[in-house]
Amino acid sequence: MTEDKKKQILSKVDYTLLKAASSWEQIGELCGEAIKYRTASVCVPPSYVKRAAEKYGKDLTICTAVGFPMGFATTETKVFETREAVRNGADEIDVVINIGDVKNRAFDLVEKELAALREAAEGKILKVIIETCYLEKDEKIELCKLVTKCGADFIKTSTGLGPGGAVLEDIDLFRANVGKGVRIKAAGGMRTAEDHEAFFDRGVDRIGSSSAIKALYGDGA
Repeated sequence: MTEDKKKQILSKVDYTLLKAASSWEQIGELCGEAIKYRTASVCVPPSYVKRAAEKYGKDLTICTAVGFPMGFATTETKVFETREAVRNGADEIDVVINIGDVKNRAFDLVEKELAALREAAEGKILKVIIETCYLEKDEKIELCKLVTKCGADFIKTSTGLGPGGAVLEDIDLFRANVGKGVRIKAAGGMRTAEDHEAFFDRGVDRIGSSSAIKALYGDGA
């Protein structure tokens, strides 16, 4: 892979560290690598947003996760998380939908929640994680419509912590069913340079990854 293509891929990567035991030292290393390799953003736990924004916000786009990773917090809780993240300096919010509502076919509740989250994000980038590994094709299509209707900026495949991650077929399904202006983020299961390249070549707009730099540059990264 050429150096130019590596840079192109990394420019679309939300460089991510969302492990429960993540230390501030590790978050600092993540941010330093993101600055060096010019990733699209860093995605950090909500508890680190303020510190990361204060120290690195001039050089980095700060992203965080809401309702993560299960999605079953109440709408009011997610709205609070979103507003607090914005106050603390988050530029982008990745929120997990209520998958139980989808399985109950309570799409009216999903729509209501997404509308509330769009408002709470106060114009910041909003990415909606639908966790495709739990969903049937018709459910994915319906969510493409709801994500479009609520005015979210991205539809995202996965948390990376479910039983399955992004698959290329879902990228094609999203592209066929989201409305104009909704971009696509793939996340979960990408470990090798070939994995990252495959989703980049499929035309995704973002890649959520904790391993992109190492995958593309090896241990010397």
